[in-house]
Amino acid sequence: MLKLEGHVAVVTGGAQGIGAETCARLAQDGAIPVPLDLDEAGARRVAAALPNGGRGIGCDITDQDQVSVAVEQIVEQYGRIDVLVNNAGVTRDAMFYKMTREDWDKVIATHLTGAFTVTQEVTKHMVRRAYGRLVFVSSRAALGNRGQTNYSAAKAGLQGMAKTLAIELGRYGITSNVVAPGFVETAMTRAITERTGQSWDELSAAMSDRATVKRIGRPADIAGAIAYFCQPEAGFVTGQTIYATGSPAA
Repeated sequence: MLKLEGHVAVVTGGAQGIGAETCARLAQDGAIPVPLDLDEAGARRVAAALPNGGRGIGCDITDQDQVSVAVEQIVEQYGRIDVLVNNAGVTRDAMFYKMTREDWDKVIATHLTGAFTVTQEVTKHMVRRAYGRLVFVSSRAALGNRGQTNYSAAKAGLQGMAKTLAIELGRYGITSNVVAPGFVETAMTRAITERTGQSWDELSAAMSDRATVKRIGRPADIAGAIAYFCQPEAGFVTGQTIYATGSPAA
């Protein structure tokens, strides 16, 4: 049985990494994934590779007008949006005393303002239909991480946003939850080591040793957790955060 058959699932940052894997995972459950990404060509490639992939759309989620147009296009084409996965993100890591205002603004705008903008547009339609599943992709870094003041603050903010929306939107059949990954191999995490000159093999070995499952995370691990929150059967679970870190403690 395809639990999400016919459901339309918008995934921001859907052109690669966790976002692309989430699109594939939701498609397995019968959903029509609609990847939304600054990389329009990448979003289209992801959608085209799925048997029931939706329309890959290029969109800067920090731009209100672009978001409004994209959401209207989706609703016009499919008539509904059942699931929104707020996954888009960037990193601009630096020690606090070296962090520039540009570093701060870029990360906060993408993670927090972008999620706010997309969610506000999408939930207008969810409220009318009295159904919706919101999932925010946070991070273990929400609890604090050296060199990531901007990223940690943004991810913690997403958790607060998700809990507040769970309170406000529950009466409309909309749930709001969070998946907070630990160390996962993606293009973004590899890029961090390239910028810092670290050895990927050494870093991944060290992170594997920290996890009780003795390996680093894969995008599919996170996509599986996201998919749970997207199910109709998860309608009694809201305002929760799953720390998907490979360990019993975050």
